[in-house]
Amino acid sequence: MERIEKHFFSNMSVMLGRSMRHITRSMDTIITVTIMPIAFMLLFVYVFGGAIDTGTDNYVNYLLPGILLIAIASGISYTAFRLFTDVQRGIFERFHTMPISRSTLLWGHVLTSLVSNAISVVVIILVALIMGFRSSAGIMSWLAVAGILALFTLALTWVAAIAGLTAKTVDGASAFSYPIIFLPFISSAFVPTESMPSVVRAFAENQPVTSIVEAIRALLSGQPVGNDIWVALAWCVGILLVSYFFAMWVYKKRV
Repeated sequence: MERIEKHFFSNMSVMLGRSMRHITRSMDTIITVTIMPIAFMLLFVYVFGGAIDTGTDNYVNYLLPGILLIAIASGISYTAFRLFTDVQRGIFERFHTMPISRSTLLWGHVLTSLVSNAISVVVIILVALIMGFRSSAGIMSWLAVAGILALFTLALTWVAAIAGLTAKTVDGASAFSYPIIFLPFISSAFVPTESMPSVVRAFAENQPVTSIVEAIRALLSGQPVGNDIWVALAWCVGILLVSYFFAMWVYKKRV
């Protein structure tokens, strides 16, 4: 046991490499995850943008934070799918016969999700720049944005791990992501919440996506963040902790 724990990081790097090879051999995963948010961005900016009043001159600046969250929510469904596939094929049982730290099997998938979603986010930001996105944010603000997005990705990825370990079918493993993808549409990601009916507005203003979007938007525009960043971090950390412990419990029980 001591030897296994001593080599935890080397074991984890091997599992990360294994999962990353699956990504590089199937680039349609990243392409699919990236294309849908870009299509949404093109649609809202060039078709609906002129009819939406957000109080800003450049709608892509207003829209981008929500598009990034949609991309991440789409990307984590593949984590659930890959985990489900490993469980169904008995891959975990084979690895468990080896002298490796068992938790590294999950961490390999989680870190792969972090890397692949980071690639998607970078591509989407590059497309947004072509579409006219501009930011007055400094290096520290950009690092804060990267940190929030990474924390959001980790939180949702552990939720995906629960789905991948407990699902009975392939469709069930990825279906959980649909409500998460839908959440940005009932938030301030596309329009200000002030324009919504009272019941919808109450939900939009008190769900995690709105605070995360508002914090990222303020950071990218160089505006004061206020309490939004603390609310966003509280949501991300809370979801991360709960989903991590529940995923590990399900993993030990299932595998």
